[in-house]
Amino acid sequence: MAQLAHRLWMDRALYEARCALDHDDVPVGAVVVAGGRVIAAAHNRREVDRDPTAHAEVLAVRAAARALGSWRLDGCTLYVTLEPCTMCAGALVLARLPLLVFGAADPKAGAVGSLYDLAREPRLNHRLDVTGGVLAEECGALLRRFFQAKRARSRSAPAG
Repeated sequence: MAQLAHRLWMDRALYEARCALDHDDVPVGAVVVAGGRVIAAAHNRREVDRDPTAHAEVLAVRAAARALGSWRLDGCTLYVTLEPCTMCAGALVLARLPLLVFGAADPKAGAVGSLYDLAREPRLNHRLDVTGGVLAEECGALLRRFFQAKRARSRSAPAG
């Protein structure tokens, strides 16, 4: 049953990720779920906001905290299409998020199992349960298509 719910919410995160394509940002989407409903949703906005911290996870966590009226995200689950980086993993620990579910692993920047494991670091004051690989193929394919298109555009751009 949990796996079915994880797939449902990850599909919603994929919708958010596709929204990032509208402003040529890396297609990563995130949703925060509490009590069986989405309380916050976001996608990467680094390009449009010109903000290096505007990752989907950080934006979703901020919105969830506003919705709950608390910085503690007790009872919430974050679904994100890509394994969080160190900044985002740190934010999830600080928000006391109990559960993280991600889609594709990120071997170059992932901080919840790939390069680091901040979510389960015993020296920190909070640890998250983590489930990875939910709709991993769909999440990874969206990212691969984005970067392939970006490389094709840069190859065909006139020399400046």
